[in-house]
Order: sequence, then C-alpha cells, then structure tokens
Amino acid sequence: MKNVKFSSVLIGTVLGVAAGTFAYVPEAPATEQSQQRQQGRDANQAAKQDARSAKVDCRAENNKSNAECRQDKRDTKQEGRQEKREIKY
Repeated sequence: MKNVKFSSVLIGTVLGVAAGTFAYVPEAPATEQSQQRQQGRDANQAAKQDARSAKVDCRAENNKSNAECRQDKRDTKQEGRQEKREIKY
C-alpha cells in the first residue's frame, strides 16, 4: 500500500515537471513575425485604398480613359505589394 502511494506521488511529480517544461515557449520570434505580417497587411491595405482614390481622381480630373486609369491603379497596387514584401522579408 505504501508503494502505491509513493508511486502515485512520484508519477504526479514527474508529469507536473514535464508539463511545466513543455509549456515554456519563447514568444519573441512569433511575436516579431506576427508584427511583420500585420505591418505588411497594413501596407497592402493602404496601397489598395490609395489605388482606389487615385483611380477616381484620375477619371474625374485627367479625362483619361478607364483603361489608362485602371493601369495606374494596378501600378499603385503593385507598389504596395512590393512594400509588403520588403517589410516581411
């Protein structure tokens, strides 16, 4: 009976220590990567909004064709994607 109690305590202690050891995970790399992804998303979203505004302004002010304004919008969005890549990598 004494051995059963001792074994239970020993197993519980070993399991507790093991769980505590595996519970520690360094947070810095994951947090940094998360911040980079968020900054990249923000840059991409800002570029999309800028492209929308630029297209509306282009059509209203410059009297360009829709195709010309659409190409300007694509170029603006591509610049935003490149900025996102620079942030992430």
